[in-house]
Amino acid sequence: MPWLELLALAAIWGGSFLFLRICVPWFGPLPLIAVRVAVAALVLLPVLRAATRRQQLRRDWRHLAVVGIGNSALPFCLFANGALHLGAGFESILNATTPLWAAVMGALFFGSPISRSQALGLATGFAGVAILVAGQSGIGHGPVTLAAALTLLAPVSYGFSAHYARRHAGRTDPLLIAFASQGFAALTLAAPAGVLWPAGPIPAGVWAAALALGVLCTALAYTLYFRLVVHVGAAYAASVTFLIPVFGMLWGRLFLHEAISASMLLGCVTILAGTALAGGQWQRLLARRAG
Repeated sequence: MPWLELLALAAIWGGSFLFLRICVPWFGPLPLIAVRVAVAALVLLPVLRAATRRQQLRRDWRHLAVVGIGNSALPFCLFANGALHLGAGFESILNATTPLWAAVMGALFFGSPISRSQALGLATGFAGVAILVAGQSGIGHGPVTLAAALTLLAPVSYGFSAHYARRHAGRTDPLLIAFASQGFAALTLAAPAGVLWPAGPIPAGVWAAALALGVLCTALAYTLYFRLVVHVGAAYAASVTFLIPVFGMLWGRLFLHEAISASMLLGCVTILAGTALAGGQWQRLLARRAG
């Protein structure tokens, strides 16, 4: 049942912010993400058994490398850095701004016009960001403010990469994109991760969380996402954006005892309303009812 798969995907991706909070203090942001993408690439390696995918990799590797950096290496590292100062629920809500930034990146770099409803959605969504950030404990102090600002660049990177992949890798098998993005991210991060690797031992439980981040929240999640795209369409699969913050806040509350503040809830609702407007979900819903 697609709705169960969508819920499972949201729960898994929401859990990624929980695992970041657990692992980053031990690994450091960049080594942790190097582990995450390397594990995911190894799990997805059987994708290359198909000769057609190997041919596509040889043809499109430059574009796939850009996607690997912009859709995995950079945003994953930004979220990991934010996890040193920000809660799992907070970061999961910022992640929900991705469709807003996709509209902005499309207009700035890819010639995609912004309609009136999209402009209203952007204004609404960014008002939600302001509410969310203003209510974050520690905002105004250097490290927390900088972490929030850098974390917000992660969905910007996602938004740019979505348009880039659509334009330059539109003919590429989606599962190959999933593998190659993790593989190129791993290659990009390998050397700096080696330099920054922690000197002290890392507990087995933390290693287990890091492996879960790579296997469940990356390799399995991407596979599940593209399965939804193939079977029920990209628009339905993209609606996972609306569910991830719910699970991000829930896991943070249950396992890390993070508070869910009124500003988080109000900011989340406002951001999601803006996302629905910018992404056309409200218009499709109204059209469906009118029909």
